[in-house]
Amino acid sequence: MFDSVRVRLTLWYTGVLALVLILLAAVTYLFYARDISQRTDSNLMGLSDAFITTFHAELGEQTNRDAVKSAAREAMIEHRFRDTVFAFLDGDGKVIVSSLELPVVAVSNEQLNSSIFESDPFQSLSQHSRSAPAQLRDVPGGRGGFRAYARPLSVANRPYILVVMQSLHPQKDLLEDILTTFLSIIPIALLLASIGGYFLARKSLAPVVAMAAQARSMGAQNLQDRLAVPNRRDEMGQLALSFNQLLERLEETFERQRRFISDASHELRTPVAILRGETEVTLSRPDRSSEEYRESLAILRDESQRLTHIIEDLFTLTRADAGQYPISLREIYLDELAGEVLHQARSLVIPKHIALSCSIEPELPLRADEALLRRLLLNLLENAIKYTPEGGSIHLKCGREGQQYVISITDSGPGIPQELHERIFERFFRVDKARSRSESETGGAGLGLSIARWIAEIHHGRLVLSRSDATGSTFTATFPIQLL
Repeated sequence: MFDSVRVRLTLWYTGVLALVLILLAAVTYLFYARDISQRTDSNLMGLSDAFITTFHAELGEQTNRDAVKSAAREAMIEHRFRDTVFAFLDGDGKVIVSSLELPVVAVSNEQLNSSIFESDPFQSLSQHSRSAPAQLRDVPGGRGGFRAYARPLSVANRPYILVVMQSLHPQKDLLEDILTTFLSIIPIALLLASIGGYFLARKSLAPVVAMAAQARSMGAQNLQDRLAVPNRRDEMGQLALSFNQLLERLEETFERQRRFISDASHELRTPVAILRGETEVTLSRPDRSSEEYRESLAILRDESQRLTHIIEDLFTLTRADAGQYPISLREIYLDELAGEVLHQARSLVIPKHIALSCSIEPELPLRADEALLRRLLLNLLENAIKYTPEGGSIHLKCGREGQQYVISITDSGPGIPQELHERIFERFFRVDKARSRSESETGGAGLGLSIARWIAEIHHGRLVLSRSDATGSTFTATFPIQLL
C-alpha cells in the first residue's frame, strides 16, 4: 500500500493539512479563551466602578442608621444582571448585603445561595483585599465557578470591600462549543481533503502510469515507438520528452551496433572465405609445383594480414568505446612527428607515382600520446593515398593557428558528396566503389577514419572533412594548445 506514490502523497498532504488545522484550532481556541477572560475582567472592573458611583450617590440620600447597607442594596438593585453576584463586606470580611438576597432579575442557570461566600478562595480574596489593591481571582460555585473582583473602599473612615462576581458558565459553554466545532469540522475536512488529494494525485500521476505501461512494452524490436506527450510545458511532459530523447539515442546506438555487427561480419567473412578456399584448393591438388604453393602461401599471408588488421582495429575501437585504452602522454614535437610519418609514407606513393609534398612549421611542442598521433597521421595519409589516382598529388600541412595546432592533408581524389561528409567517419562506411579498395588491394576495412577521429577527440581535438569536391578532399585535425 505504502509503495504507491499516490498513497504516500495523499498521506503527506493529509498529515500536513491535519497539522495546520490542529495548530490553527489551538491558536484560535487560545485566542478566544484569552479574549473572553480579558473581557470578563474588564466587565467586572466596569461594573465595580458603576456600582461605587451609584453607591456614593445613594449614600448621600440615606438618613437612617443602616445607610451603608441601604445604599449598597439600592446600587445592587440598579446594577444587577443575570449570572452576576454582588457582595458588600465590612472590614472584617463579613457579608453585609449581597445580590443573592434580592429577587432574581431573570431566569438563571445558576442555583446559588450564601454558601459561596464561605468558600476558602472567597475568604482568601476578602482577606487579601483589606491590605492590597483590587484583586481578581476564580471562586468556585454554581455550575462553572465565578470570576471575582474585590475592591476595597472607605466610608466615613470605615473600611469596606466590594466583591463583584460573574459566572464563568457562559464563557465555558462558548469555549466548549468552539472546541466541539473544531473536533467535528477537522475530521470531516481531513476526510474530504484525503479523498480529494488521492484523486488529484491519481489524476496528476496518470501520465506517469501510462508512460510506465508503455515503457514496459518496449524492447529492441520497437524502439521506434515514442511516449505520448499530452502537455509539453508541465513536468510530466518534460519527463516524457526526456524519455523520448533517451529512446532516440538508444535507437541510434542500436542501429549503429546492428550496422557495425553486420559490416564486421561481412568484412571478416571475405578474408576467411579466401583463406578457406585457397587452402581447400591447395589441399585438393597434391601435384602442384613449388611456385604454385608459394603463390597460394602469399595469398594466405596477405589475407591473414588483412584479417589481423581488421581485428586489431576492431579491438582498438572496442577498448576506446569502453574507455579502457591506455593513453601515454609525454612531451613531443608535432613537426618532427609529421616529418617522420611523411617519410614512412613515401614508400607507399612510389607505385602510384603520386607527388607527396608538405609545409611544416618548426617548433611545435605538445603533450600527447605519440603512438596514437602517429597512427592518426598514418591513417589519414593512407586514406589519401588509397583514393588518389595515379599521377595525383598529396599535400600535408602542419602549423599553428591562434591557440591551436592544425594538421591538414589534401589529396586530388574524386571527392565525396556533401551529404556524406559526416557518414565517412562511421565504422565500415564507404561512399562508393570509386573510393573503395579493390579486391586485389590489402587496405583497411573502413575503420581508419573512425579510429583517427577517436584519437583526435581523446586529445581534446577535432577531425573533420573540411573540403571535398571534384578536385579532391581535405581532412583537417585541430588540437587546442593549452590542453596539450
